[in-house]
Amino acid sequence: MMSHIHAFLGCRTPDAWVAAALADQETLLIDHKNCEFKAASTALSLIAKYHSHVDLISMMSRLAREELVHHEQVMRLMKRRKIELRQLSAGRYASGLRKAVRNHEPVKLVDTLVVGAFIEARSCERFEALVPHLDEELGKFYFGLLKSEARHYQGYLKLAYQYGEAKDVDQAVVRVREAERELIESPDIEFRFHSGVPAFS
Repeated sequence: MMSHIHAFLGCRTPDAWVAAALADQETLLIDHKNCEFKAASTALSLIAKYHSHVDLISMMSRLAREELVHHEQVMRLMKRRKIELRQLSAGRYASGLRKAVRNHEPVKLVDTLVVGAFIEARSCERFEALVPHLDEELGKFYFGLLKSEARHYQGYLKLAYQYGEAKDVDQAVVRVREAERELIESPDIEFRFHSGVPAFS
C-alpha cells in the first residue's frame, strides 16, 4: 500500500520536517488531535451536504466514527504524557488545498474527495516517516494509524471516481498533487502536522 501512496503523492516528507516534529512532539500531538477532529467534522459535513449519495454517506459515517476514536486515543496519549491542551492556529495546508477545489457541482464534490484523498495519503506518509524515530508507545500507535489512513485514502479516491468522470478525476489528481507538493516542499513559518519545510527558529 505504501508504494501506491508514494506514487500518488508528488513528493516525500522533507527530512527537515521530521526533525522539527521530533523536536516538538508536544505540538505534533496537539495538532494531530486537531486534525483527527477536523477529519471527523469534514466527513459529517459531507454527509449533510450530499444527503442523497448513499455510498458517500455510508463511508463518511464510518470514517467520522473512526476519526473520533483516534481523537480520543491521542487525547489519552497526551494525558499520559502530561501534555496540556492549548490553542493552535490552523496551518496553511488544508486551506491551501481547498483553493484547488472548483466551486460548481458536480466537480466540486470530485475535487473535495480528491483533496480528502491527498490529506489522508499525506497523513499516512508522515506517520511512516516518523515511526522509526519514535519511542515504542508512540511508534506503535502511529504505525496502527498508518493503516487506517491508507484505507481512508483509498475510500476517498474510490468515491471520487464513482461520482465523477474518470478523465476529470485524473486531471483533478494532477492539479491537487502539484498544489500539495508546493505546500509540503515550500518554507513554512509554523510547525504543524501537515506543515512544509520549517522556516522557524
